[in-house]
Amino acid sequence: MLSILRMWSTSLLSRTSSSSIYKFMDSSSNGGRSQSQRLLTLAQHLRLYKPPPFPTEEDDDEESSSNSGGKVVSQVGFPESVTPIAQRFRPKKAAVLICLFEGDAGDLRVILTKRSSNLSTHSGEVALPGGKEEEGDKDDADTAKREANEEIGLDPELVNVVTVLEPFLSKHLLRVVPIIGLLHDRKAFKPVPNPDEVEAIFDAPLEMFLKDENRNQEQREWMGEKYLIHSFDYEMEHKKYIIWGLTAGILIRAASVVYERPPAFVEQNPKFKVPQVLSKDNVMG
Repeated sequence: MLSILRMWSTSLLSRTSSSSIYKFMDSSSNGGRSQSQRLLTLAQHLRLYKPPPFPTEEDDDEESSSNSGGKVVSQVGFPESVTPIAQRFRPKKAAVLICLFEGDAGDLRVILTKRSSNLSTHSGEVALPGGKEEEGDKDDADTAKREANEEIGLDPELVNVVTVLEPFLSKHLLRVVPIIGLLHDRKAFKPVPNPDEVEAIFDAPLEMFLKDENRNQEQREWMGEKYLIHSFDYEMEHKKYIIWGLTAGILIRAASVVYERPPAFVEQNPKFKVPQVLSKDNVMG
């Protein structure tokens, strides 16, 4: 796996500014064919990944977290292993899709969205496709793929789910499960943003979330514990995006798993326990 990822890691970040998710559809290179051998090998290795143990019992509705219209957006987020859930607390579930593909330059890229500016909450923020679990979803992967289809027109049949990462807790203690999937036919993907939810669809190099470049951080404190919020500045085709909070945290973890190395900066995740009962006084600001 390392030899394959070295080939991706050698690509220059500066070469990605002219790439877009609309451009790769028309490529006559790898994008027009089935999955490359590198992606196939990566898939084999990622299927062996085992996330830290986490609860699998069904969530109940007795103590629910705040929601943002059913969507998962760029909020503060932490791996569940460093924020143990109190026994009584059962957060609502959601899933996001980390859809990866091989760019024209040979780098590994992830599909992202910018939320509609007309939304009442978290308008204009960058997010991974995803949302809350709905009745009829078979599992977390089904939730993530269904939401991606609704938001950006991504056919679930085009995504090969290879692994599930450790759940994250959002700002309002929503339990978010990241699903890593590989887009096995780039040319077949015709992005169709849902205008009610998505303003733009774009892609970014996954490896950027391991680099201490174009990155900012803000230290905050909650219930006596200090933690860092990370944000990444990204520009594509003269459009600027800020990828921060929950979305940034999930992508840092995903990149660490895929490239098998930690980020070049300190994450400083919190070590506090989630309170048993939610109130306006203990939801993170």
